[in-house]
Order: sequence, then structure tokens, then C-alpha cells
Amino acid sequence: MLDICALDKTYGNGVRVLRGVTLQVGAGVFGLLGPNGAGKSTLLRTVATLQRPDGGRVRLDGIDVLDQPAEARRRIGYLPQDFGLYPQVTAEALLNQFALYKGILERGLRQRRVAECLERVNLWPHRQQALGGFSGGMRQRFGIAQAIIASPRLLIVDEPTAGLDPAERIRLQNLLLELAAERIVLLSTHIVEDVKALCADIAVLAAGEIVCRGAPQQLVDALHGRVWQRELDADAPPPSGSTLINTRVSRGRRVMRVLAETAPAGFAAATAELDDVYFSVLEQAQAVAA
Repeated sequence: MLDICALDKTYGNGVRVLRGVTLQVGAGVFGLLGPNGAGKSTLLRTVATLQRPDGGRVRLDGIDVLDQPAEARRRIGYLPQDFGLYPQVTAEALLNQFALYKGILERGLRQRRVAECLERVNLWPHRQQALGGFSGGMRQRFGIAQAIIASPRLLIVDEPTAGLDPAERIRLQNLLLELAAERIVLLSTHIVEDVKALCADIAVLAAGEIVCRGAPQQLVDALHGRVWQRELDADAPPPSGSTLINTRVSRGRRVMRVLAETAPAGFAAATAELDDVYFSVLEQAQAVAA
């Protein structure tokens, strides 16, 4: 169990990026949704022991992550949003080095772990290829390999599918789901499709606060009969008494979706989607902040 309690963080420029964040996360894939700047990466870096909060606590299976960072790191694998690789080094050689950093010192065991991880992320056939020649999806899969080299209890992945083509995104989704059978996977993303595909439990983070938490289908069901849409010829404000979900292009036409208890004039009922949950809670959070 990952237990995050009342985390607060304010940077030197006065920006408060975490505001009493509290979460309990069990085994499986947990989705942390939020726009850029919501505080997701700060939260993940704190859980990964890479920075300290101003207040609060983090426990992983009873271990105090903030007070016992060395012990916690033995149980944590981390794939940041941006990570560098040595372009002239082969996948096998660099993963072997990562294994050494993780304390796998016995050569035979280390070789087996490197082989197992490369096989698991489908990179064993490319083990002697220089990392500079890897595609974006291959780089991300190598990032997963280094994150699981020491068989972590908690795997933290920050925007893992950003920039990937559809085939690589599906491949990485399948890999994360497979890995979640053995551990907690904390997935941070702004891509609703990833959460829809992978997560049985999600939270939405906005301006450093958890503004929504629950099972995706339950959150969608809560909007049943309250989502409406209409086509527009130009930008327009949402009708009185409604909350704007978004205005988007569908089949070449501009469509406004709103949240309201009854149908606004000119609007028709629409089937609620997880995107509606996400955008409506962000809109409501921004309205409260204003």
C-alpha cells in the first residue's frame, strides 16, 4: 500500500504546487490525471525520494519514504517524463550499469536480470543496438526496463506515452498492465485515453489539489443525464445555468458540450464519457480558484 498524507510543497518563487495531497493507492494501475503544471511531476518526484515536501508524509508498505529514503528506493522504480540516455552505448550495457547502481552486484544474477527485463519489454533482439538509434517507443520501453531492474514494489511512470504513435502507445499500455499484476503502478498523465485503458482507480490533480477521485465508470455514471451538446458556427459562451465541459471539433464541426441538470435551449442529450468528467472537474476547479 502507498499512503500519501497531506503533502505540501511551495517553491522558492512562492508558487504552491502541492496543497495537502492525500491518497491511498493499492496494487494495480492508479491513474493520476491533470493538466501541465498541476503538480503531478512534483508529487511523483516526492514519492520517488528525489525531493522533500514542506509538510506531510509518504509510506510504502509501512516504510516512511521521507525518513528512510535509502530503504524506500530499494522498493521503487521510476520512469521520469524526460530522461537522458548515452546514445553510443548499447541497451544491454547501459541496463547492466543501472543494475549495478541498484545494488545487483553478483555478475550472474545481474546478467539474468538484464536479460529478463529486456525480454519483458521486447528489446532483447535489440540488446546490442546503440540507444541513439532507438525509436521513441523503444526508448520508453528501455526506460521501463531500467525502472523494473530491481523488481520494485512501486513503479512510478510520468507521462510514459506522450509523443508515441498509436501502435507504440498500445504496446506500452499492455506492458504496464502486465507489470501491474505484481506491483503498484502509479501512472501520471494528461492523456485520458491512457487512464481509460489501464486504470480501475483514478484521481484528478488541479493546481496542486486532488479535485476528484474514484473508479472511472462510477465517475462517468455520475454524469448520466447531465451532459448536453450542440453544434456551433463560432465560439460562444456556455448557456446560463450550465458548466462548460469543452468545445471541440467532431466530424469537421465545432461542438460544445456542457454539464447541466436539464437541457439548455438548442442542446441535445449526449452520452457521458471520461473526458467529460476530466474537463468538467477542471472547469469547476478553475471557477472556484477564480
